[in-house]
Order: sequence, then structure tokens, then C-alpha cells
Amino acid sequence: MTGYEVAVREYAALGEGPTWDADAQRLIWIDILGSRVYTYDPASGRRTVMVTEQHVGAAKPRAGGGLVVNLRDGVGLYGPGGGDFRWLHREPVPGRRANDAAVAPDGSLWAGTMRYDEAPGGGTLSRITGDGTVRTVLDDVAVSNGTGWSPDGRLMYYIDSPTRRVDVFDVGEDGLPVNRRPLAQVDRGFPDGLTVDADGCVWVALWDGGAIHRYTPSGELDRVLELPVIRPTACAFGGADLADLYITTARTGLDAPHPLSGSVLVVPGAGKGLPQPAFAG
Repeated sequence: MTGYEVAVREYAALGEGPTWDADAQRLIWIDILGSRVYTYDPASGRRTVMVTEQHVGAAKPRAGGGLVVNLRDGVGLYGPGGGDFRWLHREPVPGRRANDAAVAPDGSLWAGTMRYDEAPGGGTLSRITGDGTVRTVLDDVAVSNGTGWSPDGRLMYYIDSPTRRVDVFDVGEDGLPVNRRPLAQVDRGFPDGLTVDADGCVWVALWDGGAIHRYTPSGELDRVLELPVIRPTACAFGGADLADLYITTARTGLDAPHPLSGSVLVVPGAGKGLPQPAFAG
């Protein structure tokens, strides 16, 4: 066992997207199918919940306060306190929804989509800058999931879950990824969300695998965190020193989910994370 603790006991259908908000010293996470954005302050135990008008794939802090959200029909912005919603980029596609997203070192949002039926080629990965400029980077994706960058920003990691791979790209001078190649092949469940630590290692949540894998920059599996739930979805480092690994989980599709399925777990002192940039918009 990993020495995990229960950070937030919840019954999220599809808990996802843990993100440490350094300014507020709190964790942000979501329930995609519940259309909810949660926050959790580990120091005080205070929790909040905000309901979105659509299924929400990700929620990240904005540099000026508030949140950027990856919603079913596009990317939107909330002001501080969760008010003043407006669309930054709206592109509804029947049968498609938002999924995981990440903020790059330059402050741009990399937002993934997928079809509800998970049809191959039905999803995308797009880069959205603070002024709303959109560029589709990948347009032949099934289930766009974990995205992250190496500590020096020269490599980008990416997961299209049904491939059962963690891929790595070089990052060009324009910030766009080139030279895609496999970093690691997953043979236990399906790779879902990921985070990169200060050593450049990639931590991957294994949907239907009941574990977190850590891969070295050369692609070697060097650590396995066993979990009590079968569907961990994503992980992120948080806490004052970025040493605690927070793990979101799901209960959707399970006939007999574990009592902790849908909760947020934490492994204290699991490693050392990287500060996450806020969205520059």
C-alpha cells in the first residue's frame, strides 16, 4: 500500500483535473459529469463547490484571478469568486465534450476534447492563448488526456488514452510540439492524467489499473503507487512545499465501486512537484 490518506471524501462520478493553486494555497479539482468545480484548502479543511452550466473537463487558475474552464462547448472564463462568466472560445460540436487540459510554461491553455462515445479521431488538442487565439495542434485524437512539460520546458508529454502510451514531443521555438515518439507503453489499464515532478519524472494515473506509475525521463518505470480504487484519473503535487501527491478518482461505470471511488486521495511526501503556471488570460 502507498500510505495514502483521504483528502476529500466525495462521490464524484468522474473526478478529474487536480491542480494546486499556489496563490490561494488550495487544490482545485472537478467532477466532469457532475458539472462541478471543487476547491479544497488542506490547512483549514475548507471546501467549496461551483456548478457549471455544462460538463467541465478542466479548471485552472487565471493570472488575474478567477478560473479558466474547459467546457463541453469551448473554453470560458470566470472572474474572482466564480462570477462574470464569459466565453473565450466557443466551438460546439455535437457529440463532443471537453476533457483534460493543462497550462504551458508560457501561460497558454492546452485543452483536449473527445467524443462521448470515444470514437477514434473524434477528439482534438488545441492551444489557446490569453487573448483567445486558438490553434489545433492535434486533430486525430480519441480521448485527449494528460499533458505536461519537462522542468526546462523543452519536452512536452501527452496521453491519448486508448493508445496505452505516454508520448513525448520536443518543443519548438514557437512553443509547438514536434517529433512525437513513445516514452512508455502502459500494460496495466489505460493511462489517464499525468504530472511532471522536479526531477523530470512523469507520474501517470492508470484508469482501470488501480495505481500511479512514475516514469523516468528515459521512460523507465521506477515507482508504483498501489491504490484501493480501480479508477484513479489524474494526479498533481500540492501543499506548501509541493511534496504531497493528490489523486482524483472516478466511480462512473462501476457496478460495485470502492467506498473511496469518487474521492480525492493524497500521498503525503510522495515527491517534489513543479510550480504550475496560471493561465495568462
